[in-house]
Amino acid sequence: MLYCHKVEVELYGSVHLSQERIEDASSIVTKRLIYSEGTQVVVQKDVVTANGLVGHPAGVVGVIVRSPMDRTHAYRIKFSDGFEAPVHHDHLVRLAEFQKDQIRSSESPLTSTGLYQRVIYRCVIGSRAYGLDDDQSDTDRRGIYLPPAEMHWSLFGVPEQLENDETQEAYWELQKFIVLALKANPNVLECLYSPIVELLTPLAAELLAMRDVFLSKLVFQTYSGYVASQFKKMQTDIRNQGRIKWKHVMHLIRLLLSGIEVLRQGVVLVDAGADRDRLLSIKRGEMRFAEADAWRKELQADFELAFKQTKLPERPDYERANAFLIEARRRALEKDLP
Repeated sequence: MLYCHKVEVELYGSVHLSQERIEDASSIVTKRLIYSEGTQVVVQKDVVTANGLVGHPAGVVGVIVRSPMDRTHAYRIKFSDGFEAPVHHDHLVRLAEFQKDQIRSSESPLTSTGLYQRVIYRCVIGSRAYGLDDDQSDTDRRGIYLPPAEMHWSLFGVPEQLENDETQEAYWELQKFIVLALKANPNVLECLYSPIVELLTPLAAELLAMRDVFLSKLVFQTYSGYVASQFKKMQTDIRNQGRIKWKHVMHLIRLLLSGIEVLRQGVVLVDAGADRDRLLSIKRGEMRFAEADAWRKELQADFELAFKQTKLPERPDYERANAFLIEARRRALEKDLP
């Protein structure tokens, strides 16, 4: 089944770590979005109190006061009377999205437009693109879709992301993808540099040809936020569970390696290359933690030095990115997908 989501929270985090919950930059590729704290939501099932009574009916509005790290755990929702309750993600919808869905649920043919057929770019990311996959690894596909021009002019608008959980696919609407790339979102940048490309229309090929416009010193701040989030997750595992999740350690190291490469070479490292064996030894728990942590500290110092020495510009090329988007919007009027 294909899902359409319009999301106002930033995918995978923000440049400012203190302002927004930043998701694990490696495992997020196989997970869907987590709503941030402070988001107003509509609860879609009765809220039951400790004594088994219905405290609030389905359809009540609440505010997220604590977000989980993933969708296997519940959010903490606070209601207008001060009552708080845990609610699973599957029983929530953002208030803004709930209101828009009332419009989209009409019989207009625009609501059933074949947006999946408007995909202009599809690639493989995650462990298979990194060269770190094993027999249990999923194949995670990400990409871009270009909605028909009429949808932008309509009452219904366009979803910022399409998701197909069964096939592990997700596609960003072109403008959303460009905005995230300009913010140096690691997973979006990795899409542009993935070694495994499965679909590439002429328009998407033009975007890949100018992908360097998205690289700037902003990479340092954004990647640092993801590294900090991953490190915090690792510490939480040790503190709460008394054990290390080696996959978290591996991806922390991989993020640092990738960030260093961007700052020094002006390209996004996706395939682990020469570091593959060492990263896999961490993933399998074969490397001593002290050795892995020493490597992390060494890479962190290299990352900061690379930032001081980088030749990347202070800011991405917003003007070229904007010109491309406007031209793409014009070409969305064409009969055939550009």
